[in-house]
Amino acid sequence: MIIDLHVHTWPKSQCSQIEPVELVLKAKELGLDGFCLTEHQVLWDLEEVRKLAADNGIKIFRGNEITTAQGDILVFGLEKDIQGVVTARALWKDVEEAGAFAIAAHPFRGFKTFGVGQLEMNLDQAAAKKVFKYVHAIEVRNGKVSDNDNALAEQVAEKLGKPGTGGSDAHLIQDLGVHVTIFEKNIEDDAQLLAELHAGRFKAGALP
Repeated sequence: MIIDLHVHTWPKSQCSQIEPVELVLKAKELGLDGFCLTEHQVLWDLEEVRKLAADNGIKIFRGNEITTAQGDILVFGLEKDIQGVVTARALWKDVEEAGAFAIAAHPFRGFKTFGVGQLEMNLDQAAAKKVFKYVHAIEVRNGKVSDNDNALAEQVAEKLGKPGTGGSDAHLIQDLGVHVTIFEKNIEDDAQLLAELHAGRFKAGALP
């Protein structure tokens, strides 16, 4: 099952230009099986998602992108409303208590600008980034960062033994599906998505 695990829509994410209905149509056109709405600090209402999905043949899931002092974290299965900047450690406590799942989003955004060489950062130093202590997985394919950013994230994920996910991080409709997460099993709802994430039955990939 091919799911874009990281998508933003307007107006829930003010930085996005994607209308929710437009998103459903584009997902069908691309051949996605589903996508996850991961707005900034906003969790979609379940009934809203059901109405949006209707009978379109596209599965729509809910997540949240939380801003922490150590970096952005995608969270699935957490119903708590979290506002403002929190610490990754505090968020991790909420995640663990709820049985939720946390993914470090675009952990090396800006790597191309600042450069590992320029910062004299080796792989060990990159892997020591604090956010990785407080997540289950790492986004190794993100559509809004450079290939170098993604390559470093993939190397770190491998070094730390954490699974990697993929998502477009789309804010414009043409970016949808540029990176995806491929799940081994069919997923019908948020609960099943959470179960498959915890089971590790997925990998970052691309549309065929």
